[in-house]
Amino acid sequence: MEYCFRPRRSMLYVPGCNLHYLERARTLQADSVILDLCDPILVEAKIQSRENVVAAIKQGGYGSREVVVRVNDIDSIWGLDDIKAVANIGADAILFPNIECGKDVLKALAALDEAGGTHMPVMVMIESPIAVLNAKEIVSASNRITCVVLATSDLISQLHARVTHEQSAILTSLSLVILAARAYGLCVVDGIASDFKNLHSFEYACRLGRDMGFDGKSLIHPAQIDYSNDAFTPKAAEVANAREIIKALKEAKESGHGTVVVNDRLVENHNVKAAERLIKLSEMIAELEKEYI
Repeated sequence: MEYCFRPRRSMLYVPGCNLHYLERARTLQADSVILDLCDPILVEAKIQSRENVVAAIKQGGYGSREVVVRVNDIDSIWGLDDIKAVANIGADAILFPNIECGKDVLKALAALDEAGGTHMPVMVMIESPIAVLNAKEIVSASNRITCVVLATSDLISQLHARVTHEQSAILTSLSLVILAARAYGLCVVDGIASDFKNLHSFEYACRLGRDMGFDGKSLIHPAQIDYSNDAFTPKAAEVANAREIIKALKEAKESGHGTVVVNDRLVENHNVKAAERLIKLSEMIAELEKEYI
């Protein structure tokens, strides 16, 4: 789906209970802001958080940033009311947590449609071992899914694993989710780094995720935004190489050749498709960042 493709280098969680953070998110250089009603919000603040988020979205001011609302679990006492409150207030997407199978997707969509949100794109969170194993079933459940978001902290806990610099405990899980998302043409975003003061480790995680195939990373602190944006932004040399690939293969085909060598690498049709995507992404990022100049 066309609206799947947009910059999501940085997706910043913003707690709905904090009015200052909701306001500050209007000024930060995050591609997406996830206004959060879910786990980090204390039980006694759930309803107020919902009211805060509804008011913030209606007020607007988030510019070209993608505004996403993460609702509570649909089976919780707040889930359905969250969905009803945010289905028609102007958010760009709703993020459903704890999705573990295709039926969970359909159940969430049914609740959203009942609330009048038939027009709403959705995102799904994969955060458990069973969800990883069911990733293909989840992403193929509906063409309204635009993005898959990993909850790596939850996954590590449920795997009884340890957090390491190289993320060795979850590399297989990450790859399985990336495979499923790409098979169905979806955006896929890496999970948070909870040690938000260790920016050296965070930068490494961003570049590891980029090289694995993620579109971006979900964040919990504004200090992480610049690192994530830099890692997932195509560099000028990469864009120039992409343009050279497109030009060279076009000229090769006009000369009766199906392949060509560019900068010591063999170039075929699939390289052109990747090059076109990279150029489009670079142009979309440049357009988005005009607001920050």
